[in-house]
Amino acid sequence: MIFKRNTLLLFLFVSPAILSCFGQSSFFVRADEDEIENDDDVIAETEEADVDDDGTDLESTGEEGDEGPSTSQDVDTTILFTKPKLTNDMELPAGQIVEFLVGFTNKAEYDFVVESVDAAFHYPLDHSFVVQNFSALRYNRDVKPTNEITVAYSFIPADAFTGRPLSLAINLNYRDLEGRMFRDTVFNETMNIVEFSEGIDTEMIFLYLIMASVVILALVAGQQFLGSYTKKRMSGNRSSDAQKNKQTSGIDYDWIPKATLQQINKSPKGSPRRSPRLRKGKSADSAEE
Repeated sequence: MIFKRNTLLLFLFVSPAILSCFGQSSFFVRADEDEIENDDDVIAETEEADVDDDGTDLESTGEEGDEGPSTSQDVDTTILFTKPKLTNDMELPAGQIVEFLVGFTNKAEYDFVVESVDAAFHYPLDHSFVVQNFSALRYNRDVKPTNEITVAYSFIPADAFTGRPLSLAINLNYRDLEGRMFRDTVFNETMNIVEFSEGIDTEMIFLYLIMASVVILALVAGQQFLGSYTKKRMSGNRSSDAQKNKQTSGIDYDWIPKATLQQINKSPKGSPRRSPRLRKGKSADSAEE
């Protein structure tokens, strides 16, 4: 068993040397590259294939076909946002209607037909990627030479795009009497979709209400403190007056009503009303007579 294994190992080591001694052409296959004899002929055939039978270049034709309808030099277009009015911030409120007007002026000597207006939001870095597409509004209005018309369009940005910048493209589609189609991109700018604000900040109103409540509570607390302090002071004055009267006359005036005491204090000191003893003496004298 050991002899067979050693023989097999010896055969594996010796066989590559035996194969290398013989001609390599009979055991190995080599691939050689074919040389191109006429490179100029191949290049000429490739250039001829790019041109069709009419002599037009297929590559240039394909590029022009991808661009779509072009604009007409005999037409002037304008756009005006009416709701909301655009500022330098280029912001549109999410979830709210956006309205604008598109003006069309025919400077040609023939008629044009304004067919439709369409709009869409695109990804700013890739214009072919449509984020939100709005429906095309058809008009089919005939515009005579030197005349102009104005059409209205509106759309609503989705709430999901709040806080994101998007590229807004607005296209005006029209044609001439021969049926040639034209498309004019009247607006193509990056807009910031912002959260709609009604102009009244509920948080500030709530803060103002809290501040007003604190001020009112402070005023009420101050009034209560001053009222209690004044009552204590008045009660102290009354007790001191009563003690003085009791010490001077020897009569306890605590049981006398307040109104009666005020009348007594206002009356002259020699008045019979103020001296009960004199009243008693006078009544005794009148009885003896």
